[in-house]
Amino acid sequence: MLRTALRNVLAHKARLAMTVLAVCLGVAFVTGSLVFADSSAAAYRGAASKDFADIAVSVTPKDPPPGTAGTAGGPGSRTGVLDDALARKLAGVPGVAAVRPSADGSATLAAKDGTPLRSTTARSNLASAYVPGPDGKDGRLPLVEGRAPRNGDELAVDRGTAAAGRYRVGDTVVLATDGLVLRKRLVGIVSTRDTRVTAGGTLAVFDRATAQRLFASPGHYTGIDLSATPGTDPHALAARVTSLLPADRAEAVTGAALAAQQTVLLDTLTRGYTKLPMVFAGVSLFIGSFLIVNTFTMLVTRRTREIALLRAIGAARRQVVRSVLLEAVLIGLAASAAGFLLGLGIAAALPALLSTDGNTLPDGPLVIGPGTVVAALGVGVGVTVLAAWLPSRRASRIAPVEALRAAAQSPSGSPAGDGVRSRLRGAAGAVLLLPGAGLLVSLTGAKDASEENLRLAMLGCGLLAAAMIVLAPLLSGPVIRLAGRTAGRSGVVGLLARENALRDPRRTAATASALMMSTALVSGLAVIGHSTGQALDRQAAAGLGADYVIGTPDLTAGIDPDAVRRVADTPGVRSAHAVADASLFAGGRVGRISGVDPGAVDTAMELDFVGGSAKDLGPGRIALSESFARELGVRAGGRTSLVVGVGQEAAPYTVVGVYRDNPTAQDAVGARDAVQRAGFLPGSVQRVLVRTRDGAVSAATGQRLRAAVGGNPLLRVRDREEIVREAAGTVGNLLTLVYGLLALGVTVAALGIVNTLAMSVSERTREIGVLRALGMDRAGVRRMIRLESLMIAAFGTLLGLGGGVFSAWAVGALANGAVAQYAPAVPWGTLLLVCALSLGVGVLAAAVPARRAAALGPLEAVAAG
Repeated sequence: MLRTALRNVLAHKARLAMTVLAVCLGVAFVTGSLVFADSSAAAYRGAASKDFADIAVSVTPKDPPPGTAGTAGGPGSRTGVLDDALARKLAGVPGVAAVRPSADGSATLAAKDGTPLRSTTARSNLASAYVPGPDGKDGRLPLVEGRAPRNGDELAVDRGTAAAGRYRVGDTVVLATDGLVLRKRLVGIVSTRDTRVTAGGTLAVFDRATAQRLFASPGHYTGIDLSATPGTDPHALAARVTSLLPADRAEAVTGAALAAQQTVLLDTLTRGYTKLPMVFAGVSLFIGSFLIVNTFTMLVTRRTREIALLRAIGAARRQVVRSVLLEAVLIGLAASAAGFLLGLGIAAALPALLSTDGNTLPDGPLVIGPGTVVAALGVGVGVTVLAAWLPSRRASRIAPVEALRAAAQSPSGSPAGDGVRSRLRGAAGAVLLLPGAGLLVSLTGAKDASEENLRLAMLGCGLLAAAMIVLAPLLSGPVIRLAGRTAGRSGVVGLLARENALRDPRRTAATASALMMSTALVSGLAVIGHSTGQALDRQAAAGLGADYVIGTPDLTAGIDPDAVRRVADTPGVRSAHAVADASLFAGGRVGRISGVDPGAVDTAMELDFVGGSAKDLGPGRIALSESFARELGVRAGGRTSLVVGVGQEAAPYTVVGVYRDNPTAQDAVGARDAVQRAGFLPGSVQRVLVRTRDGAVSAATGQRLRAAVGGNPLLRVRDREEIVREAAGTVGNLLTLVYGLLALGVTVAALGIVNTLAMSVSERTREIGVLRALGMDRAGVRRMIRLESLMIAAFGTLLGLGGGVFSAWAVGALANGAVAQYAPAVPWGTLLLVCALSLGVGVLAAAVPARRAAALGPLEAVAAG
């Protein structure tokens, strides 16, 4: 049986090539994702190890307990213990080779055109002090051009930052640290091995005194790094250092521990990069499984007499099953090997594809672990064997008497048998369809995207997809007859194409199922994405009463009060309302509260209250968004306990109003004075809502507002259109995923159609010869095959669109709990594009089989049959 399996694979290698290619694509995405993840992790570990290679122990200040002095204090409140006296004391600890104090923080730089450089978060916008050693150089920041900064008016940056900002030595650099705008002269360019910078961050380097003033306090540091003498154990050294530190104000950590922490941080930031290839792998393998089932079913049908002969000469049913599954194993191995090699190419290309907007992934060799090899083989072989299991069972049921028949039995079988199977199929489909559709319909009344509802939605979609697959053979007849009416206008050729598509409903359904599933997935995501995008547009526009919003990137930065006054005095500005933002904690939930002057709420924000109003805002009285109030189980007029601000105590609050979700107001609205006192930077504001005269928005007005805030790179000046566009940014990413899945789905579906039609032409060689002998020309044969393929594609497309749009309508109701103003909206343009591509695939997929069929001569075809 082993020799038989090998012979069959070699004999049908051309017909199995499409199956190998479909599985190969799935294995390639799996391999590429795993190799990329392992390679990135190894590169990050290597880079982090280099960052801390010279650090045996690092001394850093401890964060004070919440609610104690220093939580919201100045920069020196945490670093007062780290000074030159401590550095000298640590230098005398046995095993310490050198001491390097540091004064690190964050600084956002602006490019020459005024836009913030790279990321606008403090996590990757780093700042440090240039701390020279005895030789006058800082070994961790080697100069590559110019010199080191010597006073508060000078600055150095790393090479990547200089290139991104197009700065040269001698230029004036605009930057900001905690909200104040600074202007420094660039005197030097340094290099760094810090992976936070090389992975897309920026680095600003100050002289020691300036860095201490900005990020610690004069004469103090944010950290002290120690290098060890040869043979010194870092953990023992850390213990000796710890004994000299105030237990409640500083701690000693080994360099290895710091490297591990940084690796975890960077791995967390890039973990999502491997998810997208895995999605494509799942889609490819799922759709490809239909191709495998169809291919093996057709091969078993063609080899009915051969299998019957094997049974007649003594082969047991188990041997027949093992023979077919062995063929699947061989195909899976071939596909896994090809997919593994292709996956290495994907892994090598991913860093370049994902390194965008200045975020560069680390360089390093490809890491191929044993787990990746096992996964590639397991996925490729496992999917192929599972998909071939049903055809193998069908092959084992072939009786030895079939060897006596003159030709293979018609795939349709006996009418009585077909009737029984159709009734069983219909019953099984109904068992799947009714609960699946019922679950989805029941969710249309749910407004909460809870984990339980999401699980029910996934179960409903899965049952609906299974029902569509089971019922497809029964639905193929009515749908193809309907589509065949148009083809019937082509005369006899169209009628023959329709009858050929109806000849074997199971084969037609299996061929169309791949296209049906990909179309359903893409159309469903397109409807949800389009509906969400429109909802976000409406929400951003309706909830914003201002024409411009000037804001900080996070709660750790603030806007200078003088800047707020300058904005209000800017020509063309009618009003400018300051908004203070703070964290909000309630019952394990985390949100944000906006602090506004109570009298300016109506003009600053367009709040739509469903209960109460904002007129009673004040100390101890707040308004909540509808979704946040629902989570807390409170209504207008009720009371609840909240913590406003980090490190603050819980306090009772009266809910004076509940408003519809509003992105400008966020989760809660309170009096600005109270929110300012509890914020990360007490007394500061984080946003300014600007209304212009007559609602005028122009580039000149935007430039005047940027000038009013001093060109501060920490602050973003956005008009209404920009805010709406950014709100829909994630929807753009979803649509990109939709188009990628569409391309992959139709590619695998095309392979299935090509394979099925090629094998169908081979089966109908004699029939085609008779048609040629009766007068059908080559063009007619080609047109017949193309129309047959087009009808199969139309069948899969129609079922897929119906299932996808229905699922999106039902599941989309859950989005209303997360996205206010969500309403189903059909993206007609996208759906028409899906239809056009799917039908185009049907036509293109028939090109090779049609050409092969037309090339058959009448006598040659009849003789071959």
